[in-house]
Amino acid sequence: MKLAVICANGKAGKLIVKEAVARGLEVTAIARGENHSAAPSFISKDLMDLTPADLAGFDAVVDAFGAWTPETLGQHSTSLKHLCDLLSGTSIRLLVVGGAGSLYTNPEHTAQVADAPSFPEIFKPLAHAMNRALQELRQRSDVKWTYISPAGDFQAEGERSGRYILGGEELTLNSRGESIISYADYAIAMVDEIIKGEHIGQRISVVRA
Repeated sequence: MKLAVICANGKAGKLIVKEAVARGLEVTAIARGENHSAAPSFISKDLMDLTPADLAGFDAVVDAFGAWTPETLGQHSTSLKHLCDLLSGTSIRLLVVGGAGSLYTNPEHTAQVADAPSFPEIFKPLAHAMNRALQELRQRSDVKWTYISPAGDFQAEGERSGRYILGGEELTLNSRGESIISYADYAIAMVDEIIKGEHIGQRISVVRA
């Protein structure tokens, strides 16, 4: 299976590359500058400069893009739209490293994690930007997309336990009442979905078991 990981030099991207390479996938990393991932093949290019030819021949593409500053938050939407346009009408699957703020906290799906009074104000602009990108993605029936939200506590330096619980649109807690997952365990879930392809056109979520 041929996989491209975009923004492969980021913390999530590097661990997804590492996991995919370890599992025997043929991985190409895509990022600006030099290759700092474990991928044996590399394309040095900005996400917004990618063309259909750059992504041709892959079975799946991972979008590990992240933007954090107020002036760049809108790029969550513009970058995802660009990738969707590149993959429109093809059989190439698009898997998106998503956010937890848009997970629902009630069965009616009228309240989200980011709506809670306890949700940190500093993260609300990011959550809203990522939610907007997700809502726009939901309108794309021309792309075989899957959006994977992490747990609420997404730990970059957390251990790789090798265990996770697969959830759906609602915030899922483990048996200890936690909403937590490491980047390493998230990478396992991502690669599992890449290989199985069971949730096309859906948002799923993962939490540490």
